[in-house]
Amino acid sequence: MPRAIFLLLPLLAGGVSALGFAPLDLWPLTLAGVAALIVMIERAATVRRAALAGWLFGVGQFAVSLGWIATAFTYQAALPAFMGWVTVVILAMFLGAYPAAAAALARAWPGGRLSRPPAFAAAWMLTEWLRGHLLSGFAWNPLGAAWLEAGAMAQGAAWVGALGLSGLLVVAAGIAVVVGGATRRRTVPTLWSYIYPLVLICLFAGASRPLLPSSAPLTGPLVHLIQPNLGQEYKYDDPVVHLETYLAQSRAALGPPPHRQSIVIWSESAVLDLVAEQPQVRARLASILASGDLLLFGGSALIRNPDGSPANATNSLYVLDSTGRLLDRYDKAHLVPLGEYVPARPLMSRLGLTRLTPGSIDFLPGPGPRTLALPGFPAAGVQICYEIIFPAMVVDEAHRPAWIVNISNDAWFGAWGPPQHLAQARMRAIEEGLPVARATPTGISAVIDAHGRVVARLPLHAAATLSQRMPPPLPPTPFGRFGHRTSLGLGLLLLAAAAALRRRI
Repeated sequence: MPRAIFLLLPLLAGGVSALGFAPLDLWPLTLAGVAALIVMIERAATVRRAALAGWLFGVGQFAVSLGWIATAFTYQAALPAFMGWVTVVILAMFLGAYPAAAAALARAWPGGRLSRPPAFAAAWMLTEWLRGHLLSGFAWNPLGAAWLEAGAMAQGAAWVGALGLSGLLVVAAGIAVVVGGATRRRTVPTLWSYIYPLVLICLFAGASRPLLPSSAPLTGPLVHLIQPNLGQEYKYDDPVVHLETYLAQSRAALGPPPHRQSIVIWSESAVLDLVAEQPQVRARLASILASGDLLLFGGSALIRNPDGSPANATNSLYVLDSTGRLLDRYDKAHLVPLGEYVPARPLMSRLGLTRLTPGSIDFLPGPGPRTLALPGFPAAGVQICYEIIFPAMVVDEAHRPAWIVNISNDAWFGAWGPPQHLAQARMRAIEEGLPVARATPTGISAVIDAHGRVVARLPLHAAATLSQRMPPPLPPTPFGRFGHRTSLGLGLLLLAAAAALRRRI
């Protein structure tokens, strides 16, 4: 194969595979792209060539699916906007190391074309897990997210999580390669040769169907998700107008007293004032609430030096009642590098890579998942912004909530970022068996049931309010109980299948 074609094909296959993620959801193209990569790994003369094919595949996939990150640089004064695309390419080249490692492990597997796909699936799951944990982790768009619009298959996440779905997608692509190769050679492999992966696919597709009834009564708390469509470019121009927009929409949603007790939810960093230090602001916020109502909103708290000057801050969700009391606070634990803190700040500052968000001080992380008691309402777990993308890290299982509140600010991230973020929230709902209420300033705000289905949503760039009763939770799922141990179990089964098939055709 000419070198130019060898370099172009995996890059193209990776780009095509990215079209299976939101917002396009063309999941058969993800299967086709992964199948093409399996063929390239099989034909690679050496492990090194296979690793190069995997790396190029990853570069193509991440460059296409993460192009929305470039939009954030339009808010960064220290660097020109075009550097956003440079950053996307650099990030894609870095993240491509994970598919490269999976491809190298698959090519090094001592077996033939039948045993390599399940081995590759197990390797892919391992490298995706590493991607979600190393260097603060970036678990965005696991391969299994492409199953979300593929019918009942996505419900397998309740058993083996998003990583398991990624492995099953690789297995499905491998089956297509094996069957296609047999057809081309006019030979028929023995049924036993690939019945094991076929059984896995059928088991998960079949077992997931009982988990997906037509609908469940909406018996949870009444929530009002306020989406004012205030973009990042307007947020700091006039803080008074910014806050009054939230207040006016909330008054309209609640209506005059008496009304049904409800929870009003505002987005991440909706309130720019330091509410813990400003009772007059708390009183203003509480003025929209009747007795029994609660307001959940994103804000910040300052951590001060002994002399009173700001040292650090937290990215927080506050719970406020109708008397103006702050009942509780959740501090975001999984912070965004360059968004909420600057790693190696002296070096990054010299390179012009200060925080992409306004402010000169870094946020400090909170302790991790917590369940907040909400007087008069079911207890809620909280995830702020991209914390929701990390499997097995979103709920305090010792104090399991009845639902999850996910506030975010997706105004930074163009047209593709928000639907991909929504897809991650849907995956967490399936994994944990918990409904999710998601509030953002510019969309997509949504209510998601415990099967990952969007019950109601507001479109991008629309000023609107979503008033909806929350769906009920499901009993704890296997993944919710055991976390990545179920993913590990599937990975070991795939390796066992690969070992069993090693001496076959």
